[in-house]
Amino acid sequence: MKDVLRVGYIVADEDEYAPLRNMADKLSAKRSDFYSREGHEFSYSKGNKTIIVHSILCGIGMVNATAAATFLAGCGADIILCSGLSGGISGIKRGELTVGTEYIEHDFDLTPLGYEMCSKPLQKYVYTADEKLLNVLCDVYPELKRGVIVSGDCFVGDNNKKEFLKKTFNAMSCDMESAAVAYVCDLAKIPFAAIRRISDDAGNDAVDSYSEMNSLREDVLINILLQAVKRFFEYDLLWK
Repeated sequence: MKDVLRVGYIVADEDEYAPLRNMADKLSAKRSDFYSREGHEFSYSKGNKTIIVHSILCGIGMVNATAAATFLAGCGADIILCSGLSGGISGIKRGELTVGTEYIEHDFDLTPLGYEMCSKPLQKYVYTADEKLLNVLCDVYPELKRGVIVSGDCFVGDNNKKEFLKKTFNAMSCDMESAAVAYVCDLAKIPFAAIRRISDDAGNDAVDSYSEMNSLREDVLINILLQAVKRFFEYDLLWK
């Protein structure tokens, strides 16, 4: 049983990261940057156990998220989490909280070469959340909606695209980072989960709805993740 648990925490957007930055003094956090990107490190202790959290403002998009996840894996992260706003695709409403069960890169396309949409030659392309971590998060927050998260390097704000993602992947929501982090964690055998808040319906009115919520710089997701991390002390299965 380990006595130190290292948790990497990825946030893509400046407005989403701002609440954590504002908490830096309260958390006794020190700057711990990811190359030229902002990062913080802070810790929680209970008994003989310590949880060290390394948060990173990675920047929007799949490449930025992949780089941040790779960096955290190289730093020895035992668990990697990410959070942010998402577009709702199916069975989900604005303001609701979600956690991914599966993650798919929806814009990976080798169909001209005869492959199915999103299929990657000689490797998996559907990345599954760690079941133990998923169960812990849903135990801490029973209101989390579980489902498929699809990610790509585009903001989805079109009814036709939304319908395609729903029919093709049975997607619950869409974003621009989660599947990229899931890929790195799958490769590195690091438990991963993404908790996302629905900001819009990914349809024709998505831009206005997303912009409105994002500009509020609410601390909802940051607080949820930090409270969940503090509860990790109670779950021995995460410390094995």
